[in-house]
Amino acid sequence: MELYHQSTCHFLGKLIIALTWGILCLRAADCIEYEALSCRKHTALLTDFGGKGDGKTSNTKAFRKAIHELSKFATDGGAQLIVPPGKWLTGPFNLTSKFTLYIHKDAVLLVSQDEAEWDLIPPLPSYGVGRDTPGPRFISFIFGTNLTDVVITGGNGTIDGQGQPWWTKFRQGQLKNTRPYLIEIMFSDHVQISNLTLINSPSWNVHPVYSSVVVIKGLTILAPVDSPNTDGINPDSCSNTRIEDCFIVSGDDCIAVKSGWDEYGIAFGMPTKHLIIRNLTCISPDSAVIALGSEMSGGIQDVRAENIGAISSESGLRIKTAIGRGAYIKDVFVRGMTLQTMKYTFWITGDYGAHPDEHYDPKALPVIQGINVKDVVAKNVTIAGKLVGIDGDTFNGICISNVAIELSEQAKQLQWNCSNIEGVSSQVTPQPCALLPDKNIECPFPTDTLPVDKIQFQTCAAATTMH
Repeated sequence: MELYHQSTCHFLGKLIIALTWGILCLRAADCIEYEALSCRKHTALLTDFGGKGDGKTSNTKAFRKAIHELSKFATDGGAQLIVPPGKWLTGPFNLTSKFTLYIHKDAVLLVSQDEAEWDLIPPLPSYGVGRDTPGPRFISFIFGTNLTDVVITGGNGTIDGQGQPWWTKFRQGQLKNTRPYLIEIMFSDHVQISNLTLINSPSWNVHPVYSSVVVIKGLTILAPVDSPNTDGINPDSCSNTRIEDCFIVSGDDCIAVKSGWDEYGIAFGMPTKHLIIRNLTCISPDSAVIALGSEMSGGIQDVRAENIGAISSESGLRIKTAIGRGAYIKDVFVRGMTLQTMKYTFWITGDYGAHPDEHYDPKALPVIQGINVKDVVAKNVTIAGKLVGIDGDTFNGICISNVAIELSEQAKQLQWNCSNIEGVSSQVTPQPCALLPDKNIECPFPTDTLPVDKIQFQTCAAATTMH
């Protein structure tokens, strides 16, 4: 199986660009105020703490010592840890607040394959169990919880998850615990993840969960297209999140929007809302470009996606839910998709996925409402749309307008498969099913600006001597 390797880009000399932002102020009137942040006051290199970038020496202790020491500057301007050029083998480590992790463009973090380096932590409370196995899960490689103002960035430096052994154990049923993610930030606010290349993750790549004001920008995420569950970016029970300018090749969904699983997600009750996705390019032959669900039991609302491109992917927009999920997916807006070689352009199903256990409520039916898609060009498509709701639980408010779909030579005779849905269409070819009658309208897209879209990045230079 092919593994992806680090790409190179022009070395910018000895200037490290650190990114900071304005502070978001949410008040009753949703006012936005900004307070200028300077660069981190304190900067250190991983080598200052005994790090060795030879690709063989474990740097787990060096990372943990560096972050522990630099956390002491949280009340004094914060700190930045620079990973200089080299190959840095390391196990997982936890971040701290008021902190920037900067990975140089010629640096590669090699994720340890030694399970003894990985602590076990409880399953997510909104899931109840691990995703791979019922019990505890391995901590994520770069992990943080209850943080404020944390930045993970670089000059397109690389994190190599070295996921092959994890994928093999998963396929062979040898896992005793759920695989780790590359980056997971929990219960945090003001999070930035940007300008990195992530390859070969053991499982999901980027997982912000129970967090707010999250900006994910300029990521290249690569995994073999047959690698299991290597989702690109999974915003999960998060509010005010912005994902933009990313390129993803994945063995699973490129973007998967989530909010908890069945009775656990319903009880936790934290939705994903106010999510922006823009300027995304995706390749995922067996999964979706943008998926909502299937774990959506805390609710998903106000998703805005635009300027989305994909080739050789299973579906463009995918909504996955099931009896027992409860909650809702509503107020979804998509415009400007360019798709090439797809099985489905649109795919909505109400019978997707398993349950965490036998205690789910069969009366907990999801509400799917207000799904708006417009301005789509799709070529070499096998099936235009499969939109299937649940008996006694009609998915309604579906609007599709200005969509041109060119069919492949292997196209199915039935191009639109619809049941238990209600909606409208306008200027769509091929002609949609009778449950989406032509009403000569344009589907809406919001004109207001979300608070997270007012977060501005500011650049500053920190002169550093590389050892």
